[in-house]
Amino acid sequence: MEHSTELTLSYQALATFVFYILLMLGIGVIASRFSSKGISNFFIGGRKMSGLVVAMSAVVSGRSAWLLLGFTGMAWHMGLSALWAAVGYIVVELFLFLFYASRLRRFSGRYDCITLPDFFSERFHDPKGYVRLVVVSIILVFMVAYVSAQFVAGGKAFSASFGLDYTWGLIITTVIILLYVVLGGFLAVSLSDTIQAFIIVLALIVLPVKSIIDLGGWSSFVSVVAAVDDGVLFNPMALSAGMMIGFLGIGLGSPGNPHVIARYMSLRRGGSFGSVALMGTVANVLMAVGALFIGLAGRAYFPSVAGLPAGDVENLYPTLAWYHLHPILFGLVVASVFSAIMSTADSQLLVAASSVVRDIYEKLIKKGEPVSQKRLVWLSRMVILVIVILSVVLGWVAGQLVFWLVLFAWAGLGAAFGPTTILALFWRKTSRAGVIAGAITGAATVIIWNQVPVLSEFIYELVPAFALATLVTVVVSLLAPSENPARAEEMFRIMSCYEESDPSEE
Repeated sequence: MEHSTELTLSYQALATFVFYILLMLGIGVIASRFSSKGISNFFIGGRKMSGLVVAMSAVVSGRSAWLLLGFTGMAWHMGLSALWAAVGYIVVELFLFLFYASRLRRFSGRYDCITLPDFFSERFHDPKGYVRLVVVSIILVFMVAYVSAQFVAGGKAFSASFGLDYTWGLIITTVIILLYVVLGGFLAVSLSDTIQAFIIVLALIVLPVKSIIDLGGWSSFVSVVAAVDDGVLFNPMALSAGMMIGFLGIGLGSPGNPHVIARYMSLRRGGSFGSVALMGTVANVLMAVGALFIGLAGRAYFPSVAGLPAGDVENLYPTLAWYHLHPILFGLVVASVFSAIMSTADSQLLVAASSVVRDIYEKLIKKGEPVSQKRLVWLSRMVILVIVILSVVLGWVAGQLVFWLVLFAWAGLGAAFGPTTILALFWRKTSRAGVIAGAITGAATVIIWNQVPVLSEFIYELVPAFALATLVTVVVSLLAPSENPARAEEMFRIMSCYEESDPSEE
């Protein structure tokens, strides 16, 4: 009887999850007609996204499976001190919503930029394509690792949730994401991201509340967790200064990750980034607090990592849900994991594909030659297929932790493009040479720092790489200034207010 009940519960959870997947694929099918009209539609939704869609899709595409699997596992290990990792990105993204995003949207609308390399190329007059090539190369190196991390997370989620072999979980995750992105492009990605954001927030609120209630309520929860390691889990300062700086520094990756930046470019004309900031920050806070308390509650139920599937703390989230939620809600939790995976992987695939098709093929190889929009969309879909294959191979061979892969890729992109985009938007003297030097410095520092144990153990590589890239960009810009200061002045005027000639509205 007991065995039969478990089978029934598993089927209920599976049915909920399958319904979610079909819903996402349905959105992809519906959006396919719009996305096939041209690469502006395919990659940034024709710049017609509402504030709610921009806010939710920017937040969930930035969090990925790292929040649900990596951050909850980190909270299991570290307790309240893990919160500093969330504080960093919440504060930085609030700044981006309020100040950075509006300037980027105005510039990209006026100059018809649909990719990050587009932005740099227009901002710094790059006729020979040097800036574009450097930016595209860095994007492709780190994006493959980033997408791979999402596929690894999917394999783990299937294994922990449905008892499926990890390899099959990896394959199924890949097929689902591939179909959905290839069909619907940015519109499907953004609309589904909005739905997924609400699923994630709901799951991250319901699970810790239910787990704490089942433990006997708040008082029992506090007493049990406070007894672990002499109360260290409830000490938010139980970490070194270097680790705290590293955690806060995680937020520095947000202004440099192209899949987040693309959201800012997609807001419809007249949209308010003030309301976007409010909605995005509320969602960020709710998700971070929920994930933190899942880790704390998980430590009460699983004091030893040996009690978790495969002895892997990144399986805590689905395992805790299995024990404390109704099978239908458990299916929703599994769906939330895939929401985080899909909302990030789909965005990253679009960014990587746009870098190849828009920035290499259309702007460099076919420079000045007419290329049909349908051909560009078709090529984009083929490039997505190739990138998916490379990412799956990396995920299957490497088998690294989701947390490590995500933080490495997040750092590489953030250090290369965070300082350079901020300076390009806010400092008139930023030059083409400065951006090239800064981007290369940031990416190279992350790779080198990560490979030196004494350095990587001291502080998260993003922090020193970001600082060094900023310094190099400023110094080189002063030594090799812009050839046309008047052009920079005109661009800064455009970034201050929308113009009637904004091509995104034609």
